[in-house]
Amino acid sequence: MTRFLIVPQWQGSPSARAMLLTDGAAAIAGDLPRRDTTLLDVPLEAGDSLGTGIRRLSALLRTREMVADEVAAADGPMIVVGGDCSVSVFALSALDTTDLAVLWCDAHPDLNEPATSPSGAFAGMALRALMGEGEPQLVLSPGIPAGRVVLLGARSIDPAEQDALDGVTQLAPAALDDAGAVAAAVRATGASRVWVHIDVDVLDPAEFEGVSEAAPFGVSASGLAAALKVLRDEVPLAGATIAGFAPRSPADAVLDLGAILRLIGAVA
Repeated sequence: MTRFLIVPQWQGSPSARAMLLTDGAAAIAGDLPRRDTTLLDVPLEAGDSLGTGIRRLSALLRTREMVADEVAAADGPMIVVGGDCSVSVFALSALDTTDLAVLWCDAHPDLNEPATSPSGAFAGMALRALMGEGEPQLVLSPGIPAGRVVLLGARSIDPAEQDALDGVTQLAPAALDDAGAVAAAVRATGASRVWVHIDVDVLDPAEFEGVSEAAPFGVSASGLAAALKVLRDEVPLAGATIAGFAPRSPADAVLDLGAILRLIGAVA
């Protein structure tokens, strides 16, 4: 049985609209089965950097502990609904990642470090932290090797992130013309399980608007859902994340929820 963990965290986001991530998480939660859904009471305050290059670190550390506890106690795969992208790091900190691949679906690769981040926001460092690099209080140890990371749909990449892409399998949005391409890339990593991370800004803004920082020429919801269904049939899912939903209003949330629920259906 799949369970859903709602984590309405905003503190890892660099956006001026970060607080809307809590509204997005609540909107998704409203369409999930209540008996299978847990809502985390995350910190409301901004938090403190604690002398590091990570903004709001104290709040992030508290949420990390709560997410990890829930994931560790789960009996089977869990779908984590953010909030910002850092919730994937918190979830994976509770799992044995020895044989795990990560499929990171995101318009941005999230490969900055505290020294290179223009914002100090941890969401922009999340994949780098999964790979074991960055602020020691947040990174996975051991990290997931680049050879077990598949990056789908990234098209807004900072210059400082380029070196970290070495060894990472990159798939352009057009790769979804072949519904089996994602599964093939994950199988090629040699991993026996996969965690799927979806920042909804991977979707093309022509069909999905509720994101903090849209990037043109993204993937379609139908194409991504089809690829994820093939992946699920071929590689066991350890779990998944849906993050980055920041609707401007309840009416806008309704317009986008169909695409989100299609993606949840593909991984749940």
